[in-house]
Amino acid sequence: MGKRANGEGSIYPRSDGKWCAAIVANDPATGRRRRTVLYGKTRTEVRLKLKAATERAETGGPVRDAKATLAAWLTQWRKTTLAASNRKESTRELYASLSGSHLEPAPFGAIPLDRLRPSDVDALILALRAKHLADSTIRSTFTVLRLALGDAVRDGLVAKNPAAAVKRPAVTHTEARHLSAAEVRTLLAAAQGSRYHAMLSLIAATGLRRGEAAALTWSDVDLAAGTLRVRGTLARIGGELKVTEPKTTKSRRTLPLSPALIAMLKAHRKQQAAERLHAGSEWAGASHVFMTEAGRPVEPRNILRALSSAAETVGLSGVGVHTLRHSAATQWLENGIHLKAVSDLLGHGDISITADIYGHVSEETSRAAIVGLSDAIGL
Repeated sequence: MGKRANGEGSIYPRSDGKWCAAIVANDPATGRRRRTVLYGKTRTEVRLKLKAATERAETGGPVRDAKATLAAWLTQWRKTTLAASNRKESTRELYASLSGSHLEPAPFGAIPLDRLRPSDVDALILALRAKHLADSTIRSTFTVLRLALGDAVRDGLVAKNPAAAVKRPAVTHTEARHLSAAEVRTLLAAAQGSRYHAMLSLIAATGLRRGEAAALTWSDVDLAAGTLRVRGTLARIGGELKVTEPKTTKSRRTLPLSPALIAMLKAHRKQQAAERLHAGSEWAGASHVFMTEAGRPVEPRNILRALSSAAETVGLSGVGVHTLRHSAATQWLENGIHLKAVSDLLGHGDISITADIYGHVSEETSRAAIVGLSDAIGL
């Protein structure tokens, strides 16, 4: 019996003619020494199994991978490791949803951990593409799998992470849908009678995300100074409306308000005060800038419904609340605002994100650039 840095093994025949290899090594899942028996038809077969097991033990991994299915591990993982992580609540909910929808169901979820190979992960990606899922959804699902398998390595269930050997699925970047300034004016005019007109106008003029606008409280707005602070985002999580941390660190930002926006918000606050008086004891007591008539935070989906109705009225298709944000960014860039300044206004984590999304200019801007240069060089 030969000693190893972590593990010792022996090979011996069985009475039925088959061969066994026994190895004693640390179990990374428990931290205790454990004896494992490997089987094979020939001495050579078990010798190779013993060699592989010894190498795994010497690197601190398990002698052999766990036989639990991916579905069983992922279910445990999202209820323990994921739930205990310091990720945003909305992110934890998203990851759990992606795991339950795309990773745990058979046939992929039925694969035992000890039999999962990189080629199985490749096959999963192809299967998700065959379902015509968005590139971003496929990439996020892969991210969840790689993360969960990394934690399986940490827990000593597998020696290697098969997903780590697979290239992360690419996401095809498409130009953001945007409206011209004239189209935005027409759209906001159509929404004039909506309860959400002020909110949509603020988003259109500042590039706020829908959840950021919905999360604003009056303590975030300084009408005297003409500024507002973005400190959170409101979304429905686990069936409840909750304010969570902003999307990125740079999403925490202070934005200037134009005189027109200041006047609009003053009028909106006056209207809100009248509604509070009318509601009396029925007023829920929230302090958001945008609320229901009963003083509760607004439902983000209702904002989209109001905008969609206005867009349909004026014959604009494919318009969402994010379209107003994209349109603001496009207008800034086409009016000569520096890319870094636009990135800061939008709260992007990196200027490259802004460049990727808004790497377009209108035909009018392109033409003006060519004509301007031609004139400058005397053509």
